[in-house]
Amino acid sequence: MANITASQVKELRESTGAGMMDCKTALNETGGDMEAAVDWLRKKGLSKAAKKADRAATDGLIGLAFDAKDGGMTGAMVEVNSETDFVARNEEFQAGVRAIAAAATDASDVDALKGATLDSGEDVETRLTNMIAKIGENMTLRRMARIDVAPGVVTGYVHNAAAENLGKIGVLVGLKSEGDTDKLNELGRKIAMHVAAAAPLAKDVDSLDPEVIERERTLLADQARDSGKPESIIDKMVEGRMRKFYEESVLLNQPFVMDPDVTVSQLVENTGKELGASIELVDFIRLGLGEGVEKNEDDFASEVAAMAGKG
Repeated sequence: MANITASQVKELRESTGAGMMDCKTALNETGGDMEAAVDWLRKKGLSKAAKKADRAATDGLIGLAFDAKDGGMTGAMVEVNSETDFVARNEEFQAGVRAIAAAATDASDVDALKGATLDSGEDVETRLTNMIAKIGENMTLRRMARIDVAPGVVTGYVHNAAAENLGKIGVLVGLKSEGDTDKLNELGRKIAMHVAAAAPLAKDVDSLDPEVIERERTLLADQARDSGKPESIIDKMVEGRMRKFYEESVLLNQPFVMDPDVTVSQLVENTGKELGASIELVDFIRLGLGEGVEKNEDDFASEVAAMAGKG
């Protein structure tokens, strides 16, 4: 067997887009001959992924996974992008997203997750590469998030669900408490549904980005001046309108969508009294598919036209 170096594997991986283990196998099978290794990968259909890599992947799925451990719970969420919604409905793609989400319960960030080993024995990056080669669309692991709570629960909700724990909008909610687990999960799911609908910017006022607060204050003050209000009352007007801003933007201050007569904070407090145990809303995370990504609507259509001889 040839003595294959890490630099050879890296070079082959960069030129073909195939997974690291596949590149190593190809080099071993071909005695370290780079060109022969490329051909070996092409024959196996593993180098096709490189041809897809420059195509926009802005569709796909948000996937959620949960793991009870260490007297508490971890919830993780990933966004895996594909080029079209058609592939997002593919069972193999969905299975891949599920597996990646499960691995995310033990990963610290996206880079660590890409190298995580799945139950199948392959790492996440290799799984993605193999799916690209088989399904024929570019796919990317864009981001991940997780919440750890002990004691208590992490629960979630997906909107526009394609399957269980797979959808277009995903939410995780962490509740720290020693109360009844089933009741906590019920509360957490209700809050997660609220978050999906209301899209709060932060859990509480202290968690809001100071730049967001300052920008809002400046905007409100400018609006008051433009309306001709005297400087002597502008500060009081701004404070009143900032309270309204917090009600609209901060989760604990928002009226609960299922019962607008109570805030989310009051809902949590009231449920704690019912359970006879204090409840702390530790954190929430909301991910919407493709947020912040510019989608080129022409990419896929242009490619199909070109293949049909119309481009």
